Amino acid sequence: MKIDILKNFSILYIEDDLDLQANTVEILEDFVQNIYYTDSLTEAYKTVKTKHVDLIISDILVGEKNAIDFIEFLKKQNIDIPFILTSAYTNTEYFLDAIKLKVASYLVKPIKIKQLLESMYEILYPKYQEKEILKDKIAFKTLSMICDSKQMEVIKLIVDSLDKNYVFSLSYQYIMQRIDISKPTLIKLFKQLLDKEIIIKLPKRKYKFNIYKLDLF
Repeated sequence: MKIDILKNFSILYIEDDLDLQANTVEILEDFVQNIYYTDSLTEAYKTVKTKHVDLIISDILVGEKNAIDFIEFLKKQNIDIPFILTSAYTNTEYFLDAIKLKVASYLVKPIKIKQLLESMYEILYPKYQEKEILKDKIAFKTLSMICDSKQMEVIKLIVDSLDKNYVFSLSYQYIMQRIDISKPTLIKLFKQLLDKEIIIKLPKRKYKFNIYKLDLF
C-alpha cells in the first residue's frame, strides 16, 4: 500500500473535540496535499463550496447537529464527496443510516491513525488510478498529434506536472535543464500546442491543458 498517493488529495476534517482535531490534523497534514478542518457543519459546507475537497472525515455528532443530515443535504445539492464517519458510539441507527447513504467508511473511536490512513487509501486509490489513466490518455493523444522523440519527452514532463485543474507552469529553462532540446524547438512545440488549442495560455506564465480538445471522453 503506497500511502504517498494521498499527497494528491485534499481532505476536509470535521471534529468538535478541539484537542483531538488538533492532534489529528497535525498528523494528517504530513500525508495529504491539503487538509481543511472545522468544528462546525456550517463552516464545513462553506469549505465544500469554495475549496476542492476529495474526501470528508467527520464525527457523526458535531455540536447539536449530525453528519448524517449533512450528507443528505450535500446529496440534495448534487455534491457527491466520499465520507469517513467516526463515532465514539456504536449506534445502530446511525450505522444503518450511513449504509443507506453509501458512506465510504465508518470508524469507531478511539481511531488508530494506521486504520484511518488505510481507509483513506482504500477510498482514494480508485480516484488516483483514474487520474493516472487520464494522464496517460492526455499524453498519448497529444503525442499522436505532435510527435518526435524530444517532443515526446517534453509532453511527458508537462503531463506529469499537471495539477488537478490540468494547469502547469514550466519555464523553457526548467524544461531544457531536464531534456536535451534547443530553445527554438521548444518554442516551436509550444506554438504548435497553442495553435491546435491543446494548451491555453493563462496569466502568470501558466498554461492549461485543454483535455476536451483531445477527445478523451
